Amino acid sequence: MAVDSEPKAIDVATLRRWLGDGGEVAFLDVREEGQHGAGHPLLAVNLPYSRLEIAIGPLVPRLSCRVALVDDGDGIADKAAHRLAGLGYGAVHVLQGGIDAWSAAGHPLFPSTNVPSKAFAEIVEHEYGTPAITAAELDRRRRAGDKVIVLDSRPLDEYARFHVPGAVTCPGAELVLRFSDLVADPDALVVVSCAGRTRGIIGAQALLTAGVPNPVMSLEGGTQGWRLAGLELEHGATTTLRPPSPMALTQARQRADAVAARFGVRRIDMATLAAWRGESEQRTTYLLDVRTPDEFAAGHLPGSVSAPGGQLVQAIDRWVATRGARLVLVDDAQARAVITAQWPTQMGWDAFVLDRPFDAEALETGSGEPPVALPDVLQIGVAEAAHWLNDGAASVVIAPSADYRTAHPEDSVWAIRPRLDRLPTSVLRARRIAVFAEDAAVGALAAADLAEIAAGPVALVRGGVAAWRAAGPPFAASPDAPPDADRIDYIFWNHDRHAGNQDAMRAYLRWETELPGEVARDGLAGFRIAAG
Repeated sequence: MAVDSEPKAIDVATLRRWLGDGGEVAFLDVREEGQHGAGHPLLAVNLPYSRLEIAIGPLVPRLSCRVALVDDGDGIADKAAHRLAGLGYGAVHVLQGGIDAWSAAGHPLFPSTNVPSKAFAEIVEHEYGTPAITAAELDRRRRAGDKVIVLDSRPLDEYARFHVPGAVTCPGAELVLRFSDLVADPDALVVVSCAGRTRGIIGAQALLTAGVPNPVMSLEGGTQGWRLAGLELEHGATTTLRPPSPMALTQARQRADAVAARFGVRRIDMATLAAWRGESEQRTTYLLDVRTPDEFAAGHLPGSVSAPGGQLVQAIDRWVATRGARLVLVDDAQARAVITAQWPTQMGWDAFVLDRPFDAEALETGSGEPPVALPDVLQIGVAEAAHWLNDGAASVVIAPSADYRTAHPEDSVWAIRPRLDRLPTSVLRARRIAVFAEDAAVGALAAADLAEIAAGPVALVRGGVAAWRAAGPPFAASPDAPPDADRIDYIFWNHDRHAGNQDAMRAYLRWETELPGEVARDGLAGFRIAAG
């Protein structure tokens, strides 16, 4: 396949036409997570240059897909375009003027992450009239002895970190599937909670749409709302997921069938899937397994990826970057796939449910993560790294800036792939450079880039920071380094609310409720909310 070595330029108006023409296009923000979180175009999917080659394959599977890259006008998109061309992507474009050009054209920039999903949930709540209950009212009813069951719709690890006291863990896609096992009393009030608003709203509305007999509400503001009410959260994994009973499975399927009929959820068979996958050079098909990660690891269709249904709705841009692509959802119980499929369909995606997905199919086990072709970089062990450093080599740490501030190999400097050229001259001109990485793949990409501009050999230390720590050499802390201005990996916009700042929590929750207006101003979301 012939690939242009030089990226093509694209202007804002043309890119916006692409995003609305119904064809396949991937709009990628190749800035780091902190930069993206500070403000980005609504439909721009964050794929930091630091991880570009690692994540591009699953996000944009089709090499001939139109790809548009945006940066801060600092040349990082050009670097990313050259790397993508080397991987075989043949239609890569760079937005002229970067993020400033988008803003100067009068189009809004959105802070935070997973913004389309968050905006969608706010519109769902408004259009469907999804009821909510405040933390204070929930606490009052529980203290009064009312029959109340709180279902926490987040993944198990989030639930374990903190949750409303007494809440039962039930990740979003599992709510309808396991409802009959978890809620035996049809008169009990069911409250669906998350950390903020999105998953609580979507989870509560999914149960209402499925026609469960109970009154259902979302917890207004989730665990943040609970804390703002002056109430304490509970910590630890107090409940676990158990296999659904035959009765729960039967009732979930009946409810899902009714939802499928109401919303026109489309199903395909294995033959159709095989035909679509055979068209991979003309059209993208994402095969998304919406079951739990444990079920996926125990056996899944080759080529599928684990995308638990509740998280898929909450953060669809984590798995899917190609607008106009087909989404095929996989679930042997069917209920999770159907209940999930209604949401991306209403978000504007072409979503389908795979019928009888595991019948007579050879399954794979494990994570399902595809292999990544990393650059061939020089690697050394800890002992040789110590010899290098004793002999005057420089050392560079490729790790989250927050981790570096806490502890790092003594005398090392912090760096991030897109800004390696900003390293001190003493490092770039050193006789040798040892690279310590927290993630070996990210480290290999950075080491390869650094080798192109360094005066001497660059080597990645096997085992990275963890191996160096285990070997016992001195570590140091740098509470003020790197300075905040250089921490482009860190999402400052989210920091204060996660750190417990109540004013920041209120501002964040208010921002979420104001999203529908901003999304309408942008005009590209493509949502098609069904009648309530």
